[in-house]
Amino acid sequence: MTKFGVVVGSIRENSYSAGVANAIVAGLPSDAEVTFLNIADLPLYNQDYDENSPEAYTKFREEVASQDAIIFVTPEHNRSIPAALKNALDVASRPWGENLWAGKPALVASQSISGMGGMLANHVLRHSLVFLDMPAMAQPELYIGSTADLADDKGQITNEDTKAFLANAGKQFAEFAARF
Repeated sequence: MTKFGVVVGSIRENSYSAGVANAIVAGLPSDAEVTFLNIADLPLYNQDYDENSPEAYTKFREEVASQDAIIFVTPEHNRSIPAALKNALDVASRPWGENLWAGKPALVASQSISGMGGMLANHVLRHSLVFLDMPAMAQPELYIGSTADLADDKGQITNEDTKAFLANAGKQFAEFAARF
């Protein structure tokens, strides 16, 4: 059984990113263990905390360490990733030399209410994952555009074609992650 951690870059209630993540998770094997990793309560990373980390850092780091593979779903904020997501990457990759992301296969999906689907956020995140030593699945590329038209008022994807596409990506990611 593979343990999949899911990191949703949007911390707002009823986010479209969470809806995309749920649609991807639907395609994972039935015996997969899925944990949504909460990034909303992490204090901003500060190197001064390396010696005596806040409890939230310790808990998050333990959750990341216990996962076999990570699914990232992010919106695009100002042509980049949200601050909360960048902070989570930093918290679990520090102190220096204790990168807990290393070696974990990753799936990157982005979404936007625009037609571009958060393409730049997707690639900004991928750049960080290269440095963090996370092999990322290259295909299919998951840029989900016009999410407001594909989801309900709770952010859940309702468009059947999009749900099927995302579930299939989840299935493919499980196969990709099994190689590691």
